[in-house]
Amino acid sequence: MRRNNLDISAEILQVAQEGAKKTQIVYKANLNFLIVKKYLNNLIEKDLMSKNDTYYYTTDKGKDFIRSYQNFSSRMGNIA
Repeated sequence: MRRNNLDISAEILQVAQEGAKKTQIVYKANLNFLIVKKYLNNLIEKDLMSKNDTYYYTTDKGKDFIRSYQNFSSRMGNIA
C-alpha cells in the first residue's frame, strides 16, 4: 500500500519525538534525502517540528497531530 502525505508526515513526526538527525529520519521513515528535505521544511513551516543545529524535534502541536492521525487511522481501519 502506498503512503500518502499524511502517512509520511506522521511517520517523520513519530521518528523525531525525542529528537533525530536528518539521516535517522531518512532511514527510519524509509525515504530519501530529497523527499525528507521537502517534508521537514513543510513541517517546520507549519510549526509541527522544530530544529536546532543538527536535531529535529516534534513540537507539542506535532504531537497533537500524531494523536489525531492515529485516532483517525484506527477509526478508518474499522471501516475498511
